[in-house]
Amino acid sequence: MTFVGPKRVTTPGVALKDLPPVDVLLISHNHYDHLDVATLKQLQQAHQPLIVTPLGNDTLIRKTLPHARIATGDWDERLPIAPSASVVVTRANHWSNRGLGDRRMALWAGFLVDTPQGSVWFAGDTGYGDGAIFRDMRTRHGAPDVALIPIGAYEPRWFMSAQHVDPEQAVRIFQDIGARQAIGIHWGTFQLTDEGRDAPRDELLAALTRARVERERFIPAEPGQVFDF
Repeated sequence: MTFVGPKRVTTPGVALKDLPPVDVLLISHNHYDHLDVATLKQLQQAHQPLIVTPLGNDTLIRKTLPHARIATGDWDERLPIAPSASVVVTRANHWSNRGLGDRRMALWAGFLVDTPQGSVWFAGDTGYGDGAIFRDMRTRHGAPDVALIPIGAYEPRWFMSAQHVDPEQAVRIFQDIGARQAIGIHWGTFQLTDEGRDAPRDELLAALTRARVERERFIPAEPGQVFDF
């Protein structure tokens, strides 16, 4: 817990002490709402997971957790996480920093998890750009079964569009990658930007209607919800 920065507006869906065994942690980039050192310490102590993260973030993590197991990768690199499972580090339109002098000194990314039971893609924090990185991911690695796509932290657009998609663009990503199912994430936990707490959910549903996509195919997830596909 820090004394500066945005406050949570929603309690965690699961308390740390109630988590099942954690084998692997995927850390997309070093912004404070995605890499919280105090939480990492607790997870390391309780579970000793393999930490998978893009290049450069391992330096920061090892300052706090010198004995942690860490696997790093560049965009499009595949990293084994089990005998029959792997993670592909996927490109995102974003940036990184923890202070004033380390902007873009560590990489940012999403993750495609491949298992015998199916594939799950976590987009990470990302802007849409021209959409080429998402269509390229589908060409390189195939369409995922389930996609976790951010729908929040997008206003005002003149400032946020390069780094965070809005719900309309999230639907475009869903269509670009050809996923069977999507879950809307990155909303309703911290008040990071100007839109209202429930605006991402409401605007996603409207965007799905405009795109003629069935609402049950792209669900705005609430903290604590469980999905079985």
